[in-house]
Amino acid sequence: MKFGKAFSDNVILERERRGLFSTAVPSWWFGSGRPLLFASCMFLAFFILFWRLFSLTVINGHTYRLLSDTNKTRQLILHAPRGELLDRTGKPLAFNSPYFRILKPCDTTPEKVCVSKISENEGKALMTTGIASTWFLEADYKREYTAPVSLFHAIGYVGEVSGTELQDEYYILRGYRMGDMIGRTGAEAEFEEELRGKDGKKFVEVDAQGAIIRTLGQTAEVKGSSLTLSLDKGLSEAAAQAFPKNEKGAVVVTKPSTGEILALYSSPSFSSETLSGSMSADEYEALTAHPDRPLFNRSLGGVYPPGSIFKLITAVAGLEENVITKNTVVEDSGEITIGLFTFPNWYFKQYGKTEGMVNVVKALQRSNDIFFYKTGEWLGITKLGVWAKKMGAGNLLGIDLPGEASGLVPDPQWKDAAFHTPEDLKARNNEWYLGDTYHVSIGQGYLLTTPLQVNTWTNVIANGGKVCKPTVRKMENARLPDGQGEWKMENCKDLGIKKETIELITEGMKEACSEGGTGWPLFNFSVSQRRIPSPPAGGSRGPLETGGDSSVAGLLRNDTKKMFIPVACKTGTAEYGDPKNKTHAWFTVFAPLPKENSNLQPQGRALNSQLDVISGEPEISVTVLMEGAGEGSDKAAPVAKKILEEWFSR
Repeated sequence: MKFGKAFSDNVILERERRGLFSTAVPSWWFGSGRPLLFASCMFLAFFILFWRLFSLTVINGHTYRLLSDTNKTRQLILHAPRGELLDRTGKPLAFNSPYFRILKPCDTTPEKVCVSKISENEGKALMTTGIASTWFLEADYKREYTAPVSLFHAIGYVGEVSGTELQDEYYILRGYRMGDMIGRTGAEAEFEEELRGKDGKKFVEVDAQGAIIRTLGQTAEVKGSSLTLSLDKGLSEAAAQAFPKNEKGAVVVTKPSTGEILALYSSPSFSSETLSGSMSADEYEALTAHPDRPLFNRSLGGVYPPGSIFKLITAVAGLEENVITKNTVVEDSGEITIGLFTFPNWYFKQYGKTEGMVNVVKALQRSNDIFFYKTGEWLGITKLGVWAKKMGAGNLLGIDLPGEASGLVPDPQWKDAAFHTPEDLKARNNEWYLGDTYHVSIGQGYLLTTPLQVNTWTNVIANGGKVCKPTVRKMENARLPDGQGEWKMENCKDLGIKKETIELITEGMKEACSEGGTGWPLFNFSVSQRRIPSPPAGGSRGPLETGGDSSVAGLLRNDTKKMFIPVACKTGTAEYGDPKNKTHAWFTVFAPLPKENSNLQPQGRALNSQLDVISGEPEISVTVLMEGAGEGSDKAAPVAKKILEEWFSR
């Protein structure tokens, strides 16, 4: 029994009065509500986990398995080394050095792959330290050249295949990838299919840093085929060194009996290594826009009036068509006048002198225009044009290099089509005149030829009447005896020119390089040393005339003697409409001469124990063009002489 209120009672009463705490508790909390809420939350959580697991393993399982495998394994490309290019003696001209590619997501477009190239040492360092897991490091090769300038237009260069090209079916079918190199010009481009190897594949396991843990399997790469070219590295360098700096032009050096190119130089030149390296688009555009056109191959693609060198063709045509003979003489009166037009001889024009009665040998020796005006007139432009094309002018010769031009041998049909405007027709410019024939007969007018074509018709004289398809690929066993002492040439076509014709023209060319001729730099041509020639495939070269001692022992014993080498040459000075009357300088020559043409006696000198004379089948022909340089004898002939000295002094 309680009387009054305790302190605790007052606390309870005050709490209820103020409503600070509710003493009521929901009935469901102590009933089934609380377990139900807890069960619902647990069910929802497990459902979410289950659905996520189902999505990862069933719905997207294949995708994530691939991603997982990719994180652990990679497919690397085993880049096949490009085949080497060798000169005719086996010296490397183009070869490979180790390099590396880094393949990584592009900064701007991560789904695409960007390719960077680094040196061998940088690549090895990355292999040691590891690279980003999204990068690939592949062993590759860099193209290098031993004579990048002197052989630039013959060898060419390689460049990275472009994104546009990679969309082309040609490159897709052949498996080209971003970063692959492809031949752009020269032999690199012409022989791309042979030089390019077949890439292999390598499957590797990598760690989180991208370092290779182990190799899982691979398919070996197949190296490209190496090619031996007809080019002579030393001779090519000699040609480049002999050609004057800051002059534009070309040099073509061949083996007359086969058409093999020994040297091919175009000036100005450039470096194969520079173009094969990292040149920016702006730098390349500036190079292509350069007024001197260093990338242009003048030896194959440049077309020029040949000047007096074309007289070789006029002489062959005249003799073969029987409009002239060795006894035909023409009086040099200084000039020929037709109506209002005068056609002078160069000697009369420069010095006011005439040369009297001239036959075909003297006409070639003195490059007499009057004789060839009349020969062309007797022939007519049709027959002259036929022989010009037979001997290589006005046609694509089919050399195994890109960029060859065909030139132009004009005729009445061409002129009628070329000059067809109302003004031309009114002035009768479309008609063919005798003066047009005169101009073509001496290598002027509308006639256009390439240095390679000039060298080709020079070889027709040198090899006895065959036109040979020029090639930069070394010919193996090119000549096989037919049992009659003659040589069958698969690369050459016999034009059926009479032996007497060849001998007469060779005599005229020999006299052109003798006292009284126009090729004065080659008068009494001699060298201090002479190599021992190796027999050509399929047979021997023939005896060398060596001052009474023709044995090999004699050559070995006297290999430092002064040796006279008879040569046959022709000069050319071609007008081309320059406002300052500049002329192209031409010179073409072959050596040595067969015994019957050499006379075995240098002009003005006695044969003695200190002088040997070399004769035999012509082994080299050299053609030099210098654009706008002047006279052929003054400018082009000294270049050819240095090249001959390099060849015969070995």
